[in-house]
Amino acid sequence: MTKLHIYLLFSIRKRKSSINPNPALSSLSFLHNIFSLPSTMAGESESFSTTTEIEYGFERAEMHQSNLAGTVDPYERHLFLCYKSHEAWPSRVEDSDSDPLPKLLASALKARKNDIPVKTRLTICEGGDDVKLSDGDVLVFPEMTIYRGLKESDVDSFVEDVLVSGKSWVTGVQEELTGSYVFVCAHNNRDRRCGVCGPILIEKFKEEIESKDLKNQVFVTACSHVGGHKYAGNVITFSADPEGKIAGNWYGYVTPNDILELLDKQIGKGEVINRIWRGQMGAPAPVKEAEKVDELKLANGTNVTNNEKQPQENITEEKTESVASGCCQGATPNGFSCCRDENVNKKPINKGPGGKFSCWMGKLEQHQVLTTVAVVSAVATVAVAYSLYRRAR
Repeated sequence: MTKLHIYLLFSIRKRKSSINPNPALSSLSFLHNIFSLPSTMAGESESFSTTTEIEYGFERAEMHQSNLAGTVDPYERHLFLCYKSHEAWPSRVEDSDSDPLPKLLASALKARKNDIPVKTRLTICEGGDDVKLSDGDVLVFPEMTIYRGLKESDVDSFVEDVLVSGKSWVTGVQEELTGSYVFVCAHNNRDRRCGVCGPILIEKFKEEIESKDLKNQVFVTACSHVGGHKYAGNVITFSADPEGKIAGNWYGYVTPNDILELLDKQIGKGEVINRIWRGQMGAPAPVKEAEKVDELKLANGTNVTNNEKQPQENITEEKTESVASGCCQGATPNGFSCCRDENVNKKPINKGPGGKFSCWMGKLEQHQVLTTVAVVSAVATVAVAYSLYRRAR
């Protein structure tokens, strides 16, 4: 029994856990699903041995729980180094002493990153006759170029000629790529989720490619870790967009049910499938909503995104501070300055009821204060005179 068969059986078992009140219908449904299973993966060599392994697959609880858009770091060029098989890759294949070619290329890219004009990403991929790739081949996107037979001794010259200087590689063979390329993360030794989902997706891709007679137009192979284990299955496609330009689109949470749509829409028509789309090579990183909330404020204290108003007393304090900080024009010729030292005679702001009255009084002009005092005094004088007059009678 293959991985895809067991995945579907496990899916059926999970759905049965929501109790069906009609056992007969449940049994009929189960038999229907069993006999409708595809039989195209009989040659799959890897098999599941426990339920634990199945739970790393497409029915795991974390599937479709995160927002995928914007989960790809910005970059402009993608290199794929063909090297061994996905089963043989160690967890950190670019750092492995037993795998000198990937390690040398990764180290050279890191050492020369400031000299390379565009941000470049390196991923390891698997070769094979069906994709016409051999160990040492380097695919470059969006240039759609392949450099054949990179050796350890040629790494520095390759990086210098091709990536830094943008010239032809004099040491090796350079060819143009045609068609569309699909890379599926199947890096089992890095993360079990990719190791479970990846091979199933690759086989499903191959099945659909063959049924549509696209074997010489669409090429699919396994690749190493691309970031975002929790988004497995992870798929990257390189194909023409509606304008004819090569676009690298990343997809996450991909299941076998999505393969046909990826072939028809993304690869066939250049249309992005938004519900599983993670991002695109060459696209800038999106601005997070939290950053927009902090930066964009209206003058009346209203938040641009959520219409939350700041307390008005806070706005008044901010305005007062800004006026005070900008009032000083320097000392006069006699050495007098209009600005007081901020640290001298600084009193805490009265937050009680009297504090509001003090702030109100402080805003009155001097002549207004004097007029008010005079009026109050006059009223008091009249009141005293009237009182004395009453007593005299």
